[in-house]
Amino acid sequence: MALVLAFGLVLLISVSLSGVAARTVLSTALLFLVAGALIGQGGFGLVDIPSDGVVVTGLADLALFTVLFTDGQRAGLPALREGWRLSGRALGLAMPLTMIGIAVPAHYLAGLDWTTSLLVGAILSPTDPVFASAIVGRTDVPLRLRRLLNVESGLNDGLALPFVLIFLATATHDAPHLGTIALELVLGLVVGVAVAGAITLAWRLRVLTAEPRLQALGPLAIGVIVYATCHLTHANPYLAAFAAGSALATLDRVTAENFEHFGDLLSEVTKFAALLVFGALITPERISHLTVGDWAVAVIAILLVRPAAMMLSLVRTPLPKRERTAAAWFGPKGFASVVYVLLAIQAGIPAGEHVFDLVAITIALSIVLHSSTDVPVAKALSVEPPDNLPTGRPGEPPERRGL
Repeated sequence: MALVLAFGLVLLISVSLSGVAARTVLSTALLFLVAGALIGQGGFGLVDIPSDGVVVTGLADLALFTVLFTDGQRAGLPALREGWRLSGRALGLAMPLTMIGIAVPAHYLAGLDWTTSLLVGAILSPTDPVFASAIVGRTDVPLRLRRLLNVESGLNDGLALPFVLIFLATATHDAPHLGTIALELVLGLVVGVAVAGAITLAWRLRVLTAEPRLQALGPLAIGVIVYATCHLTHANPYLAAFAAGSALATLDRVTAENFEHFGDLLSEVTKFAALLVFGALITPERISHLTVGDWAVAVIAILLVRPAAMMLSLVRTPLPKRERTAAAWFGPKGFASVVYVLLAIQAGIPAGEHVFDLVAITIALSIVLHSSTDVPVAKALSVEPPDNLPTGRPGEPPERRGL
């Protein structure tokens, strides 16, 4: 109950200060992370949560699924088609470069063997737009940039998983089952599209009409069905979440829009709960064992590797320089990395605790830097049409008029 009470109190404080946070560098995500550290064994010792416990694993998994399902509804098929050139570069070039770029200092500075170093690179290669929500969620920020970051983060979580599993199997001296991994990825896409597609098509029948006040619960039901189906069939839940959200937005845009506000609140709640628990795992004892090389890896991963990889992948693209710079900077590490490093702990690899501590400080540092800089950067990128120009054709969506 101490954890529940702490969550309620911090949630109340965060909501009360959210107006200030929206205008300044104050970050609600950082508030939950710090609160978790204070109530954990490294602070007042109010809660004791094992890093491989079901609370941590379950919350991180649910939070990541919820965020990806909600983000997928902002990336329907037309948006994916229009933004695929930029997103494809980020996924096909920047992501592998990031993985390798993190593995090299992890080997030479943190002293990990090459297999474990590549595992760390794979764990930290996905990005999470949750901690840059002021960029992705603001309609006055250029649409191309928002789509790039949203689609990249929505797909790279699932794409990083095969590499995580392969390096995990190698580290534990088990032969990686590439066929099984590929099957899980394909099943994830199939489950997400099939479930969302079948239900949205069924809703077109006249007999199936939802009461207006209950309409937002329809997409929630889809998300619950997809989540449970994935865990029962071992399909990849993260690709399924994004695919289901995207399919819903493509086939039934009105329902997706009705769910948007409720979905945002739901993803915020799960995100904050996961951050509180994750913060409780970061103790002075863990941090004190880290070497200068370990800290250097975290700093290099955030300040050098991601920006360089993204800038290289966006060479000769139509994005203006300031948008390329913003895309390169906002590569925050989030729930996918938490889930994947917990897999490493549960697999029992020899350097499991070292890997967890290294990933944990990188995520914490990323939350501090990215969630406190998203508002200033968003304001700098803000594009507002002059008052004497037409706002667009009648009936044209606002985000299209902001292009």
